[in-house]
Amino acid sequence: MSTATGTREVGFDELAVLKLLALDGARRGEVKVSCGDLADRLDASNQTASRRLQALEDAGLVERDLVNDGQWVAITAAGERTLEREYEDYRRIFEDAGELDLVGTVTSGMGEGRHYISLPGYMRQFEERLGYEPYLGTLNVDLDQESRRARSALEAMDGVRIDGWEDEERTYGPATCYPATVESEDASFSPAHVIVPDRTHHDESQAELVAPEKLREELGLLDGDEVTIRVEEQ
Repeated sequence: MSTATGTREVGFDELAVLKLLALDGARRGEVKVSCGDLADRLDASNQTASRRLQALEDAGLVERDLVNDGQWVAITAAGERTLEREYEDYRRIFEDAGELDLVGTVTSGMGEGRHYISLPGYMRQFEERLGYEPYLGTLNVDLDQESRRARSALEAMDGVRIDGWEDEERTYGPATCYPATVESEDASFSPAHVIVPDRTHHDESQAELVAPEKLREELGLLDGDEVTIRVEEQ
């Protein structure tokens, strides 16, 4: 298996190097790296160690500053997300996790959810595959720091695929919906789904939900209220 990032793919060999760099502290800032020392730890040649570092840099997972006696290396935000995905895979193996809890606070979106959900190419699939006609709008949740790290586990869970489609004007991208229950301090609501477009302006600090009812009204939510999103395997 390989991870597509930046301009090329990296495989397990490069991920092993990324893990060693993180253990040395490169996730927190620059660390001094010698290809010779890295080669010894990998049981590989200096040339192999150098190639793997170059591959990580080409993929945008690390940044390097070459100096006379080695190089300074730091893991980028993309590299950290790659490690988080690896962590979530292992967590699921050892914890047998079929459920993921995401915690955050309600925030106002930009109103785009209402428009896209109402489009017939999406609405038809929502009704057929989710089993309900969504309320025309989404609930947006700013995730706390721990949940932002855990959010990458969604990619390893089974979801409901919503296909891309096109009309005479433009092409609309695909998305994946993950079954969830939304819980506030006093109530809970299901069914709901975390919707993750393949192409989105949202970063991993937010979760966006659809449901057959307006979640703000059903749960009595205001901006800033805390909710728990309990995502379950499909």
